[in-house]
Amino acid sequence: MKKRKPPIRKCIVTREQAEKHALIRVVKNKADEVSIDTTGRAHGRGAYIKKDRAVIEKAKKQNLIAKHFNVTVDPEIYDSLLHILDE
Repeated sequence: MKKRKPPIRKCIVTREQAEKHALIRVVKNKADEVSIDTTGRAHGRGAYIKKDRAVIEKAKKQNLIAKHFNVTVDPEIYDSLLHILDE
C-alpha cells in the first residue's frame, strides 16, 4: 500500500509551508464571524497560523487575521490562540 503525503498549508504570517498538524486553523464563516477551528473541518474560509508564540504575537500586533479576512476581529481570538498553544 502506498503511503500518502501529509497535507501542506501556508502560514499567513510567515508565508512558510508546513504540515497541517503544525498549524492552527482560523475560520471566517458566511456571517463574517471569525473562530478557531480545532477540528480542521469547520465550514468557511480558513487561514493557518504556525504554532509559535512569536508568530501569533506578530499576527496580533499587525492584526493579520483581520487583514486576511477583511473583517474586524475580536482581540480575544489572538488570546485564544496563545491559550491553545500553551495546552
